[in-house]
Amino acid sequence: MEEPTPPKVRDLDARSLRGLAHPLRMRLLDALRFDGPATASQLAEKLDESSGATSYHLRQLAAHGFVEDDPERGKGRERWWRAVYRGLSVDSALLHDEDPEVRGAADFYMHEVATSQMRNMSTWLGNRGSWAPEWSQVADMSSDTLRLTPELAEELIEKMHALVAEYRDLAVTRNDPRAERVRVHTHAFPISSD
Repeated sequence: MEEPTPPKVRDLDARSLRGLAHPLRMRLLDALRFDGPATASQLAEKLDESSGATSYHLRQLAAHGFVEDDPERGKGRERWWRAVYRGLSVDSALLHDEDPEVRGAADFYMHEVATSQMRNMSTWLGNRGSWAPEWSQVADMSSDTLRLTPELAEELIEKMHALVAEYRDLAVTRNDPRAERVRVHTHAFPISSD
């Protein structure tokens, strides 16, 4: 059964960013966002952590509103968690905040996101032989270099996000049994012209 996608994107502020900017918390949140509800013990096994650590950090994520109890699953003492949001958004102003702690949390968060995305790609490359050949034929790892102004870069990013959103639940609504979860990363950043 396909898990319902959490409905919205959360805009991170300085307080919530400080609550999230921890490697295990980010991995826990990603596991719940991408793989669906789970218990602290299940997450501990999946992430090779202790259940004490996952329990503590799940409670911290809950205190900051990132995760919540999943009442449809918990029976007795078993506590299930689910993600509240399908995505997160960081205001670039946090990267330039006057508080060095906020800047540090924003910088850490961005580096962890980049590391996670590269880990996704490396995992795909390492496991692609276990997938049907049609998936290897359509997987994409491309890049291009454009000459853009900040305004054109912003326009391009908005169009890419809108296009991805169009495809979000298409396969589910078409009820196609061949549908798989497909991770899409977008990156747009300036590079030196040296």
